[in-house]
Amino acid sequence: QQQSLAMQLLKLVLNCLNFDFIGNSADESADDLCTVQIPTNWRTIFLEPETLDLFFDLYHSLPPVLSQLALSCLVQFASTRRSLFSNPERAKYLSNLIKGVKQILENPQGLSDPGNYHEFCRFLARLKTNYQLGELVMVKDYPEVIQLIANFTITSLQHWEFAPNSVHYLLTLWQRMVASVPFVKTAEPHLLDTYAPEITKAYITSRLECVPVVIRDGLEDPLDDTATVFQQLEQLCTVSRCEYEKTCTLLVQLFDQNAQNYQKLLHSSSRNPIEITVQEGRLAWLVYFVGTFVGGRLTYTSTDEHDAMDGELSCRVFQLISLMDAQLPQSSNEKVELAILWFLDQFRKTYVGDQLQHTSKVYARMSEVLGITDDNHVLETFMTKIVTNLKYRGRCEPVISRTLQFLNDLSVGYPFYCIWHNIFKNNKVKINMIEHLNVHILMFQQSKHFPFLGVSDNYSLSDLRCRTVFYTALTRLLMVDLGEDEDEFENFMLPLTVSFESVTQIFNSRFEQEEAKRMLIGLARDLRGIAFALNTKTSYTMLFDWIYPTYISVLQRAIELWYREPACTTPVLKLMAEFMQNRSQRLNFDVSSPNGILLFREASKMICTYGNQILSLGTLSKDQVYPLKLKGISICYSALKSALCGNYVSFGVFKLYGDNHFDNVLQAFVKMLLSVSHSDLLQYRKLSQSYYPLLECLTQDHMSFITSLEPHVLIYILTSISEGLTAVDTIVSSSCCASLDYIVSYLFKHLAKEGKKTLRCREISQDGQRLLHFMQQNPEVLQQMMSILMNTIIFEDCRNQWSVSRPLLGLILLNEKYFSELRATLISSQPDNKREVLDQCFRNLMEGVEQNLLVKNRDRYVHN
Repeated sequence: QQQSLAMQLLKLVLNCLNFDFIGNSADESADDLCTVQIPTNWRTIFLEPETLDLFFDLYHSLPPVLSQLALSCLVQFASTRRSLFSNPERAKYLSNLIKGVKQILENPQGLSDPGNYHEFCRFLARLKTNYQLGELVMVKDYPEVIQLIANFTITSLQHWEFAPNSVHYLLTLWQRMVASVPFVKTAEPHLLDTYAPEITKAYITSRLECVPVVIRDGLEDPLDDTATVFQQLEQLCTVSRCEYEKTCTLLVQLFDQNAQNYQKLLHSSSRNPIEITVQEGRLAWLVYFVGTFVGGRLTYTSTDEHDAMDGELSCRVFQLISLMDAQLPQSSNEKVELAILWFLDQFRKTYVGDQLQHTSKVYARMSEVLGITDDNHVLETFMTKIVTNLKYRGRCEPVISRTLQFLNDLSVGYPFYCIWHNIFKNNKVKINMIEHLNVHILMFQQSKHFPFLGVSDNYSLSDLRCRTVFYTALTRLLMVDLGEDEDEFENFMLPLTVSFESVTQIFNSRFEQEEAKRMLIGLARDLRGIAFALNTKTSYTMLFDWIYPTYISVLQRAIELWYREPACTTPVLKLMAEFMQNRSQRLNFDVSSPNGILLFREASKMICTYGNQILSLGTLSKDQVYPLKLKGISICYSALKSALCGNYVSFGVFKLYGDNHFDNVLQAFVKMLLSVSHSDLLQYRKLSQSYYPLLECLTQDHMSFITSLEPHVLIYILTSISEGLTAVDTIVSSSCCASLDYIVSYLFKHLAKEGKKTLRCREISQDGQRLLHFMQQNPEVLQQMMSILMNTIIFEDCRNQWSVSRPLLGLILLNEKYFSELRATLISSQPDNKREVLDQCFRNLMEGVEQNLLVKNRDRYVHN
């Protein structure tokens, strides 16, 4: 009973300390950034040293299930806001905390419990979160305590398999301690130059020592949890920069030792596969460490000596790359390759592209050993590695994906554009480069050269996804010096031209369905990558002239034939959606060009074809409805939204000249919409994020279409808006508010014109008669939405208050009687002491607001 009482009391204290006293809705996931906003009238309790002593005594005397709660309370005590104390009081409070830490570390028996261990690690991290290093070093027991914490951290790192999630807090402590060193003004020694290298050494050696244990005992490899590894490496890179010479010396020694052992194993007559795997695992860790420390230069004050050390480390990784590639295609290690790509990316961010780094000392050592003198040479090394990976590691999806992402990163941004432009300044280099590029593009279609571009049955359709990223990067490189050279563009597109001609022949002859399907999926992904990279009017026009009308009809045929197979329809629909994107005004064709209308007509055909075909599938099971139907519908809606908002098509032209493509695609939109339940609209994020912005476009610019809809369709759309108003996704809720605002504004303006009684106004307002009649027949629709918005603003944490407030004024002016009733209901639902306050808020809301929806009046209402 006493333990039960103690548990309840500790939980009560913890809940009090966890309470959000200032209502800032802090993100609970940001645990290590939390500050407890203790009320000022609790100050005397916190100033009494007996308060902290009590909880430290409870930790030492209670069993683990309770001592863990005592430590959780101490975590919150350590997070008490600084402003609660004066400077002397804060120093005394911190001294008591440090004294308690010392007692725990001198008697560490309780830390064998995982719960206690985890909470203590959090406690240590909070000390540095809330107190400056200059304050910590002034504490009397600091030298002894920092030594105890260092020993505790080293022991924790060595036991890598025990409570890995707690290591994050220990590394956070050391990361922040080291990062604070430049700002310490006191004369007291911080001793981090003694202990930080020991922490770095312990982490490095413990990870190398875990490799044989993982492989021989079949344990879970820490390297497989890349998110945790990268998080810890990011913390370690700051710690490693303290006494960087010691870290580099250790890493060079370990790298040379393990690389030599690896070479011996490779040349041994009796090659032991397990020993080779162990050595490769260690090399993978070492490469990650080198990449981390090189990347740490960006976050820490560096010197020429540090750059020279980075050069020493980088030389070894570049030499390892040559060693690993020399074994291809016989052998390859995925973990080593991923580590190498991580290193190359870190080196790129740190030492390539920045014009200030051309004289960096990192290249001095690399020039002596490898002949790499500047970032141009490094870029050539990067490209060689990329081509090698694409050629020999085509079946290793993680390596291919990361390689292509690296290539994509290389092709983006001003620094790399400058490098490529400088390379292409030399005409001879440019001609050779383009010829080399074109030869390889022709070869890319053959799986024997670049397997991931193959279309044979040996590869799954999902493997083709990499092609989009590949062609995006390739096209960016082409765009460096393309200009208006149509011949060069035609040469670039030659492999795709050949493939499209092959597909066309298959369609017109024997029709080998599986072969044609695979080729078409690959083409759609390739073209989407190319279209994504063409962001200028000139280059996009070249692509449009290449694909229209011959090849786009092939895509239309594919949708007709394989509508049941999302593996085929999804890439084709995504390609069309990309074509419709007017990014950087690339679709603003010349005034004499009909291309905008022609493009929309093709999109309309495809959407209508897909919509009609997909609806013929009938009822689908829950696990099939999204992949077979809803995913395609969401892409169609996204494409249509891009067309409607792109400002490159005058939609009035279609009706004027009797062209039904615009009407057809709107009817297809309605048919597909009615086949989807309201719950699915909100349940599937991609569908809701394409439908609601599309609806916003329709209500903004095409209210004549909305007013022409049948009552049951209008009910469906308005119900979807009503349900979307309370959606967690702000994109959805904001689009719903905007759509409702456009509808309400249209109704209000229609009513205002009706009241003028002039012949011209009556003729103009005929389009709104049906919508007005519908709203008169169903007044509860708008009333319900007014109630939802009011309750959201008053009672909920509204994240998009401006968007929510926009439609409210129109709703109030259209339903003044209901607004009065709702106001009275909301006021009466409040406690007596809050009714007058809420009533005054409502009066303030409508103060000075007139009976119109002019911009000035809206702004006054929103301000109120």
